[in-house]
Amino acid sequence: MKQFSEDFIWGTATSSYQIEGAWNVGGKGLNIWDVFSKLNGKTAGGDTGDRACDHYHLYEQDVKMMAELGIKAYRFSISWSRIMPNGYGAINEEGIAFYNNLIDSLIAHGITPWVTLYHWDLPMALQMEFDGWLNPKVADSFAEYARVCFDQFGDRVKHWITHNEPWVVSILGYGQGVFAPGRISSDEPYLAAHQILRSHGKAVNIYRTEFAHQAGRIGITNNCDWREPLTNDEDDKRAAQRALEFFLGWFADPIYKGDYPKVMKDQLGDRLPALTNEDKELLYGSSDFFGLNHYTTMFAQHSTESNQENNVKGNGGIFEDQYVKLSVDPSWAKTSMDWAVVPWGLQKLLEWIHERYNAPEIIITENGCAWDDQIDANGVVNDEQRVAFIKGYLGACHQAMENGVNLSGYFLWSLMDNFEWASGYEKRFGMTYVDFETLKRTPKQSALWYANVIKQNGIDS
Repeated sequence: MKQFSEDFIWGTATSSYQIEGAWNVGGKGLNIWDVFSKLNGKTAGGDTGDRACDHYHLYEQDVKMMAELGIKAYRFSISWSRIMPNGYGAINEEGIAFYNNLIDSLIAHGITPWVTLYHWDLPMALQMEFDGWLNPKVADSFAEYARVCFDQFGDRVKHWITHNEPWVVSILGYGQGVFAPGRISSDEPYLAAHQILRSHGKAVNIYRTEFAHQAGRIGITNNCDWREPLTNDEDDKRAAQRALEFFLGWFADPIYKGDYPKVMKDQLGDRLPALTNEDKELLYGSSDFFGLNHYTTMFAQHSTESNQENNVKGNGGIFEDQYVKLSVDPSWAKTSMDWAVVPWGLQKLLEWIHERYNAPEIIITENGCAWDDQIDANGVVNDEQRVAFIKGYLGACHQAMENGVNLSGYFLWSLMDNFEWASGYEKRFGMTYVDFETLKRTPKQSALWYANVIKQNGIDS
């Protein structure tokens, strides 16, 4: 029997654009995903988050479901444009009321709210007027938005995350153009990431100086896949390390070491913006916990060529800047998102973070898998694949903890089926959507196994 401590945090997670719907009601302003998803060919099947899970109208039902499942912590994101329609200036009281009601409902059901301030849905006005995350002004706008949220919700919310996966915003939004705002560039990802980091530092400073009386905690969540050297060759070992620093070190080093990784500064030169002394001061030590989203593992091999054809989609940083070739073992099982299932990769990543960043408290803020539901004759979800996935990855967490890693929580992604960004609704977390609009609600069978997985597999919470 693998046992976790009684105070270990067990939870599940969602994001605003993926579940809320109500894109043009309640005083909400447009965000970049409202627009991007409506452009021809940008999402699978032309799907949008206009309705999604209709959580805006059905949050009470959703919270009741969480309570019935035994969920004790819920990580959700606030839609910036629902709070401040233009991203700055006027505050939307209807948006404030919605999140107040959601938070109050969670607390009434014994569920601890964990709030993410930004999960990729930048107010459209900031994109149009200031070029989004390329403009230093947006970092200041984010800080003001954060101040409003701390002021309005901080009396009850004690766990804050500034940004979710800035790597995704930077690479997929400003490098590859497959996510909003859909820009394609070899330099803009570094510029966008720079301003996102600055906005994090500014928001944390506001929280710690103006709202210290709320006695809460604040951090940032970064995503990272493990990079295993393809061989024992020293070049491949260095390639794996380089890939991790371009992926996770890019965002974690300024917070835990005071500056960008040396390998990035050496490789990129002036293409990597320099952190000012003020930036460094705000960023260093600006996370009370190490938020980590993890899904898969790949092999890393040194490459002497920089062209993108030598890489596969998913490399951290800009493909051509790393001189790393990625691959997977063909024997590894894969999810419907084509991500390899490699539990030992999570253990190695946790131990890498533990060593590199001087044993921080780590919270896994996302981990999960996408497969079609396996439904038995009684209509009950009995997904052996997903149960095995959770068992394997929780086992890896437990082993890392036995090796000294300070892991204090695990959030499963996600609570329910949702709009999966550019991939639309088909074959996403849980089950295949059929005639989604006539269902008027996402099927929730995929969540039913959540509360029992730990006990069923000999893991005692």
